[in-house]
Amino acid sequence: MARRFRGSEEVKVDAKGRVSIPAKFRRIFEASDPDFEAGKRAQLVIVHGTRDWNWLQLFTIEAMEEIEDGIARMPRGSAARNLLENIYQGHADEAEIDGDGRLVLPQKLREKIGLTDSAFFISAGDSLKVWTPEAHAEEERALEARVPELEPGADPLSLLSLAEEG
Repeated sequence: MARRFRGSEEVKVDAKGRVSIPAKFRRIFEASDPDFEAGKRAQLVIVHGTRDWNWLQLFTIEAMEEIEDGIARMPRGSAARNLLENIYQGHADEAEIDGDGRLVLPQKLREKIGLTDSAFFISAGDSLKVWTPEAHAEEERALEARVPELEPGADPLSLLSLAEEG
C-alpha cells in the first residue's frame, strides 16, 4: 500500500512561481514514483480541474496510475468516463520537483486559483491540495457545514460509523 500524505504547510511562492515542497511531502512523491532514484527528480501530476476549482491537486505517479486504471475500466463514451478523463487527463500537467526541492507552478495555474505570495498545502490521502490560505480557510468552513451529522464539539471520528452503516 502506498504511503499517504499527512499534515499541512504554508509556504512562500517566489516571483517565478516556485514553491518549496516540504521534505515530509517530497519523500512521499519520491517513494511513489516508480522511476525515482537518487540523483533524479521526483515526478508528479498537477490536476487543475474544471473552471470552478479554486485549488490545485498534486498527485503522486502511483496515485495517478490508479486513477487512470479506474477510468480505463469505465465504459467508453459514458458521461462519467468523459468527465473524469476531462478532469484528470485534460486538466492535468506533468511536473517534477527540482534538485532544491521546489516545484514550479505555471503562471496560468497560479492565476486560476489566485495564488500570489503564499500557498497552503494540505494532505488529501494520496494527493496534496494547494490553495491560497484564504480560500482554504473558506473551504474548511464549508466542509464543516456540509456534514450536518457532526454536532458542534462532536468527535469527527464518529462519522466513520456512518460510513460502516451505509
